[in-house]
Amino acid sequence: MLPPRDDLHFLLFDWLHAENLSAIPEFAHVDTDTMQAMLDAALALAEAEFLPHAAKSDANPPQFKDGRVQLMPEIAQALAAYRDAGFFGMGTPLDEGGLGLPYTLVATIGGIFSCANVATNGYAFLSKAAANLIREVGSEDQKRRYLPPMVDGRWYGTMCLSEPQAGSSLADIRTIAEPLPDGRYALRGNKMWISSGDHEISDNIVHLVLAKIPGGPAGSKGISLFIVPRLHVDADGNAGTRNGVTLLGLNHKLGTHGQVNCLLGFGEPEECIGELVGAPHDGLRGMFVMMNEARIGVGIGATMGGYAGYRAALAYAKERRQGRAVGERDASSPMIPIIAHADVRRMLLRAKSYVEGGLALCLYAARLVDEAKSGGAEAAESQALVDLLTPIVKAWPSDYALEANSIAIQVHGGAGYTRDFPVERLWRENRINAIHEGTNGIQAMDLLGRKLLAAGGRAFALLTARVETTLAAARSDDALAPLADILATRWSKFAPAIHAAGAAARTDMDLALANAYLLLDAMGHAVVAWLWLDQALTASRLLADARGPRLALLQGKIAAAHYFITWELPAKDAQLIVFTTLDPLCRDLDPDLL
Repeated sequence: MLPPRDDLHFLLFDWLHAENLSAIPEFAHVDTDTMQAMLDAALALAEAEFLPHAAKSDANPPQFKDGRVQLMPEIAQALAAYRDAGFFGMGTPLDEGGLGLPYTLVATIGGIFSCANVATNGYAFLSKAAANLIREVGSEDQKRRYLPPMVDGRWYGTMCLSEPQAGSSLADIRTIAEPLPDGRYALRGNKMWISSGDHEISDNIVHLVLAKIPGGPAGSKGISLFIVPRLHVDADGNAGTRNGVTLLGLNHKLGTHGQVNCLLGFGEPEECIGELVGAPHDGLRGMFVMMNEARIGVGIGATMGGYAGYRAALAYAKERRQGRAVGERDASSPMIPIIAHADVRRMLLRAKSYVEGGLALCLYAARLVDEAKSGGAEAAESQALVDLLTPIVKAWPSDYALEANSIAIQVHGGAGYTRDFPVERLWRENRINAIHEGTNGIQAMDLLGRKLLAAGGRAFALLTARVETTLAAARSDDALAPLADILATRWSKFAPAIHAAGAAARTDMDLALANAYLLLDAMGHAVVAWLWLDQALTASRLLADARGPRLALLQGKIAAAHYFITWELPAKDAQLIVFTTLDPLCRDLDPDLL
């Protein structure tokens, strides 16, 4: 099920005031009517072309036959419609042939298509991220030859990082790039877990590959980045003969069956030619342009997978009749919808607080990305905040939107455990999000080691200032003041926790990072609680003029904020205590005891 249009309107226009983004010169051509029209077009296309084959593509995964990948035709049909509507280039600047939309809107539209069919949307998502990397890091010649067909949606893109023996430890990759006399490189090696790595639904596939140039520095400092097209690309940007990229096999996954995931070989048996992107041995910096965008995208995708499950469970709970009201002893009386049972409402409210809170988190970060383009001191502040929040945006929804999917199964009862309803598929599809683009454990170490402890804690101070602004406003609202007090108490505990970790890091970084996930989880909850309180303030201001469904939406926001802050947030106190004490149990535990 797709996200409700009225919820998207509340988040984008009532709360985030996306219409003000037109004040940024880059988005001056995008007015409110344009934004509304793009949302409507995305919802219509997602419902017509993406949603109908979501279950079918799950039941009919890619096949590896005669060295080629075979996909069901509905996938190509949906992506062709997506291309014709201009969505491949929706975030590309106007002067480069795109629509030049703000990232806030791009992220929302991407979420709509993920909600409808995350597997099919995955091809487009990676392609746009690859194009953005080339735009940011590539040479003028590379941008001239590669970007037009990628922006048009005729060529797709991938990211090729992991290898069978290395996984997330990129310092241990073995793919080699030997310099050639003409300035290009011959690549040799294997890459594993490559989403969209091989198919026949685009004219070319542009792989962005991490490899090491012989003689470079050891470890991650010796990694370089290369454009490796499936078909060679000449000086005029035309695709020609096949490059030496070989499909070695498909990975059989728990979910997202419709999106190819594979093992690729480079340079065997045929020579594989690549072009260096950026400076030698500076590949990680370039790749992180793509990975940081992908991490926000993972958060949005995870949120929307949970949102789809929540909406399905809500609809089911209103229709499914079972049991009778407590105290009703007449067995001949009609059964009641299960949503009338308090525990079912509890589960649905919990799921709502996770998915709507997660979407607020993701779109708030997307708004910061746009604000960072505005110039001046405010732009620098926005960039510092989005850098800080990115690991939370990736990790928190991939944990808690997945929990919303589990709740959706529970609401369905035994029926939810079968393929007769979409909720078991949605859970399977969402499970990957805590793993790819850096596991959540890696996100935790990034948050603490690279973000919170960097620059004297400046980014956390900026975030705290924004939280305090919301707290001050909420304290002037009698209904929300108690929620502000609860959040303020919890937020005040982070500074001592971060200080304790910082002190430990000066002598024992291993211990400081050992329990980083506890901090990530607790801080994720606190950030989402803050955003729920901020949404509740907006909803409260709009109540007086609201009627009908609009009134119910606003009251629902306030109820969800109340639930999350009073029921969910305090539950993280214990793990923050453990983090602050720097308990060495997990760091020092003998593996033989496990």
